[in-house]
Amino acid sequence: MRPTTPLPDSPPAIVSVKPVTLPAPGRGEDLQVRVSAPVTGDGLPVVVFSHGYGQSMDGYAPLADHWAAQGFVVVQPTHLDSRTLALPQEDPRFPRIWRFRVEDLTRVLDELDVLEASVPGLAGRVDHDRVAVAGHSWGAQTASTLLGARVLDPDGVPGEDLSDPRATAGVLLALTGLGDTLSPFAAEHFPFMRPSFTTMTAPALIVAGDHDDSPLSTRGPDWFTDPYTYSPGDKTLLTLFGAEHSLGGVAGHEMAETTDENPARVALLQQLTTAYLRSALHPEDTGWKTAVAALDQDPGPLGAVTSK
Repeated sequence: MRPTTPLPDSPPAIVSVKPVTLPAPGRGEDLQVRVSAPVTGDGLPVVVFSHGYGQSMDGYAPLADHWAAQGFVVVQPTHLDSRTLALPQEDPRFPRIWRFRVEDLTRVLDELDVLEASVPGLAGRVDHDRVAVAGHSWGAQTASTLLGARVLDPDGVPGEDLSDPRATAGVLLALTGLGDTLSPFAAEHFPFMRPSFTTMTAPALIVAGDHDDSPLSTRGPDWFTDPYTYSPGDKTLLTLFGAEHSLGGVAGHEMAETTDENPARVALLQQLTTAYLRSALHPEDTGWKTAVAALDQDPGPLGAVTSK
């Protein structure tokens, strides 16, 4: 049989390993993680991705696979709220489930050596000093906590500082806004959805859809711009035109949660988030400036970028 060769425009090959199990005493379930990486390259930066409510390490392939193909090691933990674990709201862990999520990301950072060794051929190729966090929806709130955001207690007092200096930048997709306008349902079931962004000092790209009208808030789509408005600079806001909460389909192909399927919008997100992560983790990289300039010059743009 004649050996095959990849087509010139074939995407770079990646390898994914799952589940990698990390012991998690006190969690009730060991932490299951998926690790994806390019098959070649050295000095690979890390992106730790926190999924949205009910999702798992198996979701968000449009982003995770793309980032891995572009030279990142992408680590995806499965949080306790995942539908794959079926944790009921009556479970005594549920009031602290947001805290377990943060601890999941911290545990991943603590065990990067173990995760690196779990992927054949990856050992020695990872740059542990270049780490970003990312997330979608509730996952974005989880990731933002490592960047300095805090959760307010019932009296409006910021809770414990759970930031992690190992996470030096973030990509926060459809991150919910301030908790002073939660809907009655959200206030009852998700009382910990009360973030404060005044201490979120690490650089971040915040992505919001201008048609993301959430039932969790009595406000409209501008609720999702609060993380940009109320956090200290160095922040960047990417507003996606016509996008709802799934931002065109970032959670995966043919996902029931995607009400605004738009491959072009997802492709733009792939391009812009990759450029942002490269420039955030490698300050000498000019790809982000180039990508923003191209978007500004597009006669029919799918979004707009604003920076502090």
